[in-house]
Amino acid sequence: MEEMVHLQLDFWRGVTDVATPVDVRVPSHNLQSVKRHLESLELQYLVMIEDLQAVLDEETVEMESAARVAEPRNTDSFDFSRYHTIDEIYSFQDMLVAENPNLVSKIVIGQSYQGRPLNVLKFSTGGTNRPAIWFDTGIHSREWVTQASGTWFAKKIASDYGREPALTAILDKMDVFVEIVTNPDGFYFTHNSNRMWRKTRKPNPGSSCVGVDPNRNWDAGFGGAGASGNPCSETYRGQRAHSEPEVKSIVDFVKSHGNFKAFVSIHSYSQMLLYPYGYTRTPVKDQAELHNLAYKAITDLASLYGTRYRYGSIIDTIYQASGGTVDWTYNQGIKYSFTFELRDTGRYGFILPAKQIIPTAQETWLALMAIMEHTLKNPY
Repeated sequence: MEEMVHLQLDFWRGVTDVATPVDVRVPSHNLQSVKRHLESLELQYLVMIEDLQAVLDEETVEMESAARVAEPRNTDSFDFSRYHTIDEIYSFQDMLVAENPNLVSKIVIGQSYQGRPLNVLKFSTGGTNRPAIWFDTGIHSREWVTQASGTWFAKKIASDYGREPALTAILDKMDVFVEIVTNPDGFYFTHNSNRMWRKTRKPNPGSSCVGVDPNRNWDAGFGGAGASGNPCSETYRGQRAHSEPEVKSIVDFVKSHGNFKAFVSIHSYSQMLLYPYGYTRTPVKDQAELHNLAYKAITDLASLYGTRYRYGSIIDTIYQASGGTVDWTYNQGIKYSFTFELRDTGRYGFILPAKQIIPTAQETWLALMAIMEHTLKNPY
């Protein structure tokens, strides 16, 4: 079906194994053709969201009514239980820095294609070039619960330092970097033009289709199976590795820093915790350790609300994907490289209701703490 370009299908969740459903958004004008096609193949299907536009309209109304409340004067009055625009998140970052000058600073690691700053929050208690941990959210712009969770994580780190012993121990020895809006142009576009936009917003020469999948643009198995060479595809890899400034800026930053020990890239949805590789079936040399750590992390995550995650290598747990972030970071020598797929498993997919933001962030934090504590206690 992915070959049937004329049907304009948007695969929210691709083919994994026989037991796991594939989620597809179908334009209403093609609905009957798609149903006929599935029935002709005797494939069972179920409608998860009857009218996506109605759900999007509801989301918009919710955001607009929340926006009428006065702008927060500080991060304590910031409403973490709703979705925010890029301007609101950038303003939150500046407030967090201003309130915590001895702990938090903002680094601009580059600019997006359209010229937006690529902001990274650095949490540090001093020292020079200490071993570091990286989190990014929102590399796929429509995965809104990730940017919302990243914002919550940033506040959590600032609030817990000096109060919560485990996090305090980590920050006394290591720095933490958080990039909340990793794909700012795409994120702006999801708020202003098309809520379902995933890729970057850079035009593709010779094509009317815009954007590259920034999670297929890294120099790790680049151009192999598990990414598309078609600029109109949602998984288009780009003309060459690191062609996207949003990716290249992280690559340059990680290389020049040279002391990252953990790297966590956060997506939605599917409820999975994944480690490399995505581009090859060859297991990583640290597979046993990463597998055990992933199990520990998802067990901690489930302890809060019972949310169940699957875990394993990318290629064995979801599908082959080439040019992905954590395959590249692992090959750079960052052993603790993980990708999360946050809530849910398809009931709402990318349109997760805002009331699930805080519970999602809270449970994910427990898994992140497990990864950070392990990284602290197992130096290499």
